[in-house]
Amino acid sequence: MVEVPLDHARPDGRTVKIAINRLPATAPEGQRQGPILLNPGGPGISGLWMASWIPSQLPPDVAAAYDWIGFDLRGSQHSEPRMSCDPHYFDGPRPDFQVSQGTAETWLAKAAGYVRNCTEKHAELLPHLSTVDHVRDMDAIRRALGAEKINFFGWSYGTTLGSTYAQLYPSHVRRFVLDSIVGPSIPWYDHNVLQDLQHEKRFKAFAAWVAKADGVYRLGTDPDDVEDKWYAMRASLRAHPVGRIGPDEFDDTQVAGGYNILRWPRLATVLSAYTNSKDTAPLVTAYERYAAPDPTDDSFDLYNAVQCSDSKWPRDFRFWKKDQAKVNEKAPFYTYNNMWFNAACLTWPVKAGNRTRIDGRGLPPMLLFQATDDPATPYEGGVDTARALPGARLVVERGGGSHAITFAGNRCLDDTLVAYLRDGTLPANRGLVDRTCDKLPDPDPAWVAAAPAVAATPGAERPDPAPLVR
Repeated sequence: MVEVPLDHARPDGRTVKIAINRLPATAPEGQRQGPILLNPGGPGISGLWMASWIPSQLPPDVAAAYDWIGFDLRGSQHSEPRMSCDPHYFDGPRPDFQVSQGTAETWLAKAAGYVRNCTEKHAELLPHLSTVDHVRDMDAIRRALGAEKINFFGWSYGTTLGSTYAQLYPSHVRRFVLDSIVGPSIPWYDHNVLQDLQHEKRFKAFAAWVAKADGVYRLGTDPDDVEDKWYAMRASLRAHPVGRIGPDEFDDTQVAGGYNILRWPRLATVLSAYTNSKDTAPLVTAYERYAAPDPTDDSFDLYNAVQCSDSKWPRDFRFWKKDQAKVNEKAPFYTYNNMWFNAACLTWPVKAGNRTRIDGRGLPPMLLFQATDDPATPYEGGVDTARALPGARLVVERGGGSHAITFAGNRCLDDTLVAYLRDGTLPANRGLVDRTCDKLPDPDPAWVAAAPAVAATPGAERPDPAPLVR
């Protein structure tokens, strides 16, 4: 544990504890490169597992050169105190996300009740859970380690931590890697709209992939027909839930395919089995693997605490209703799912500020990774961050549609990362995009066993980064 002030503006006041996990460097003293802080995103996902897993994926000389530091953000997971507002908020079957089903008032009441629970339990903590608070904690970790400079690796929301730390503490920045990047200053509400549009594209890409595999899934050769069958299954689950799986839970299960394309075979099997034979076993398996809520995981609570306080949100639901209806016309797959996921920000008790402006002044070169078709952190975020960090190098996975793209089997990406971590080597500066890597091949439709290649928890396979960034 690293003890830090609850309010960094009052260093002598109440303190909180940040859980960290350290795998020390084993290289000879002259070959060591200092601590590297690690974050998987969320915000709120535990980062402790990364201290052992990330170096296990690297060449021995690179792994041995760093002190690998996983940590849990204040208020989350193993840090103390730990936020826990309503562990059963996502129990299913839930009211249908779709506004057309007349559930808006139910969802508004549900979200407001959740906020009341958070406020009653954590009133003193809530005003101190913004990204800047977490970045101040990162610098406290640096000081506790006795390091003049730190290195950093972050996926998804972790890129916001990394860029914000770099802006506030440029003299303490060494090598920073940002993978699947949140735009440097976009308000979270606007970021969600970009996600809605990109998730729609990924859902259509999934339908097109399934249509090409009609010989396997027997769902037709027209992508529009595949989409129609998916929406028909959703409507059927509204009328006849499968245990705790209704239409919302089905949405969440399918959304998981936007984070990793290797899940597509399993998700196609779900639709095929249900459509062709009313077999619900694949649906239950996929839901339990990708979407079932874990009452012991409180990451949703910190997610809200960060996003609702980092930037201003509309406070009038009449605005949300009108604006989201426009978005939904273009992106019906995800818009209302995303809207209700973030509805706590309508009544969050903390006055929101503005995200830290990033200008890259005084920073060493950083390494950025972005897939062009990533739905969770859309491509615009990588481009805008590259513009905001003039010395950075942007590596793009052209056509890639998964989220968090390093350590996923793409040698072009991973070799670039290894070279930078080993000795600071960067791609040549070629303008906005400095290196382009081909995407990985689409999965074999018949290779259902490949679908869970991104596991739900740390282990022999790569854990899920950033399932919360919506």
